[in-house]
Amino acid sequence: MKVSYFHVAAEVPEGINGPNGPDAAVVIDVLRATTTIAWALHNGAEAVQAFADLDELRAEARSWPDEKRLLVGERGGSKLNGFDLGNSPVSVLPETVQGKRLLMSTTNGTRSLHKVREVSCVLTMALPNRLAVAQRLIQDQPQHVWMVGSGWEGTYSLEDSLAAGALAESLVASGATIANDEMQAALALWSQWKGNPEACLRIASHGQRLIGLGDHDADFQCCAELDKLSVVPMQVEPGVLRATSC
Repeated sequence: MKVSYFHVAAEVPEGINGPNGPDAAVVIDVLRATTTIAWALHNGAEAVQAFADLDELRAEARSWPDEKRLLVGERGGSKLNGFDLGNSPVSVLPETVQGKRLLMSTTNGTRSLHKVREVSCVLTMALPNRLAVAQRLIQDQPQHVWMVGSGWEGTYSLEDSLAAGALAESLVASGATIANDEMQAALALWSQWKGNPEACLRIASHGQRLIGLGDHDADFQCCAELDKLSVVPMQVEPGVLRATSC
């Protein structure tokens, strides 16, 4: 298994389904989309359906009864007006999401999901489900894995690289090889901060942005909690993620 990392969706090479494309893609948005997805599915959501475009999300919402779906939306770190939930992993409680389809659009993470939607195997990963995703990849043994960060509005993010390094550490321990310098740098970042990932999340520019928006201590704690969940969110049709376990 070879593993590569791309900081943001725009860095993903063209020809994603060509001979040099990946066998599996792992989308990462630690603060906070992929953490929210993992917790929502763990807590019983029927599925999470990701949208890069808000008009498409609203059109899909009209095809669902109100009691069967929730609108999850965030821009700039804040909940969108008229939506049921923002992009917070501590808001997707079992009594809120059980059995419901979450229609989700966020500033960054859903763009990365859209970019890799045609890859045959698409997973999402955050620190709480790092080990579960690693075990699934080790079990399935894809030849080439592309990890794709979400960044902030098209730019590098510290926390996504941290999580990519955390996942790569588990894969390398099972024999995977590193395929690009971005992945090597993410491994080095994880080596530096693995003893206190929450501190890294807090000093990151997006962490500082969230701190400026108000009290997000519960979000930081949730997003930094390593290997808490066994859920592996997997794309079952373009943009639609359901829970699998490992």
